[in-house]
Amino acid sequence: MIRSLGQSTLSVVYELGELSLFIWGALRGFFRQRCRMAKLVLAIHEIGVRCLPIVLTVGLFTGLVMGLQLYYTLVKFGAESALGTAVALSLIRELGPVLTALMVVGQAGSAMASELGIQRNDEQIDALETMSIDPLGFLVGPRLVATVICFPILTAIFDLVGIFGGYLTGSVLLNVDAGVYWNRVFESVTWADVQGGFIKALVFGLITISICAYRGYNTHRKASFPGVRGVSESATRAVVWSSVSVLAADYLITSFLL
Repeated sequence: MIRSLGQSTLSVVYELGELSLFIWGALRGFFRQRCRMAKLVLAIHEIGVRCLPIVLTVGLFTGLVMGLQLYYTLVKFGAESALGTAVALSLIRELGPVLTALMVVGQAGSAMASELGIQRNDEQIDALETMSIDPLGFLVGPRLVATVICFPILTAIFDLVGIFGGYLTGSVLLNVDAGVYWNRVFESVTWADVQGGFIKALVFGLITISICAYRGYNTHRKASFPGVRGVSESATRAVVWSSVSVLAADYLITSFLL
């Protein structure tokens, strides 16, 4: 049992070290590439623009549900006027960064892992190396840089739409005074809350996109099956491990920020 635990620990440490070198190589390679802005724009479209509709939809319904649930909880204590505070802080501190990361992983992350896995199986990555093009900087680097740009913006949009959804439920449907709702939002939210949410967004973005790119890029080594089945396995594991990593990182960051 001790030997098995030691092997598992060494395996985790090895994977983390390999992932760290993967991220460093991708970022270093990106800034050495020519015409990198064109690749960056495409990556921003892939991670940011294409994920915007799902972020807006989930943010709105999250705010609607939170406004409904929190109202019926607060009304038991005669504190329904605090609905704006509860909705805003819950979204900005926790739900906004977490749900945004999970939505982007489900759409952009899985597609990225599958695309890189197919490129690996079709030997397109080997072809780039043959032409003396750094495949990490060419394929992965732009996506990591786009992550740093897109995740805080998507998180901010999610928060704003969610707070508006809470207003629709609380003020329009349940007759909470609109002025009280927005006044509580503006009074309760501080820059420290917003900063903490942005820090989480950056960390979650780098974690999720790095894991998805890493799993897809190394499909030939990490998957249990060759070919199309291996690509499917890599994409599935990328989404699962990214989601678990987001929740674990959320706990650790919250512990340090509180």
